Amino acid sequence: MDIKLNLDPKISAVQGRLAGVKRIIAVSGFKGGVGKSSVACVLALLLAERGKKTGLMDLDFNGACDDIILGLGARFPQEIEGLEPPVINGVKFMTPAFFARNKAVNLRGEEITSAILELLTVTRWQQLDYLILDMPPGFGDAALDIIRFIPQCEVLLVRTPGALSQNIIAKAEAALRDLCVKILGELQNMARAAVRYDDSLEVAYGKPRELLKTQFAEDLEREIKKLGL
Repeated sequence: MDIKLNLDPKISAVQGRLAGVKRIIAVSGFKGGVGKSSVACVLALLLAERGKKTGLMDLDFNGACDDIILGLGARFPQEIEGLEPPVINGVKFMTPAFFARNKAVNLRGEEITSAILELLTVTRWQQLDYLILDMPPGFGDAALDIIRFIPQCEVLLVRTPGALSQNIIAKAEAALRDLCVKILGELQNMARAAVRYDDSLEVAYGKPRELLKTQFAEDLEREIKKLGL
């Protein structure tokens, strides 16, 4: 008989908050500059546009930027037995930027772990079809903590055509398999095919409706359908 007991109350608290979420997609390139935040934000918008109940959580405490991409404005979570994420263009959204007040977050080591855990345990997602996680860059403590707290997440690997990105993704993929983490697939960004470079994307930052009209969004929609999303 195979009996598995979860005796960590912190992980149980996180799982309680995620009980109503059907699928959790962690978007990561394990390297900065590959466009994972743009992918995460536009992916969430595309899913919401289809009528899916969708949430987006920016977990890059040292470089949160999804609020800029989506155009956060004056929105702030409501406190109702935890934090109720505000809705932007149909997407429930949570970010450390709500609390950083446009300043750099000076956290390291166990402080980041504690901050990630705190945000995961206080956020009330309720019923969602998809929760998109914008992961921290790299494959260090922060990324590993998220995988440990949310073992049911599926990782969407984002890379560019460059040799460095390909090398890092290959290493990260092997490490994820060793950890028995489900890999949803690999997305090539800023490429000649797949998701092409789109210089209109940055112009559309802060305007969700305009983001959905970009070539980037069109390409991303086509590619995620191939992955079963």
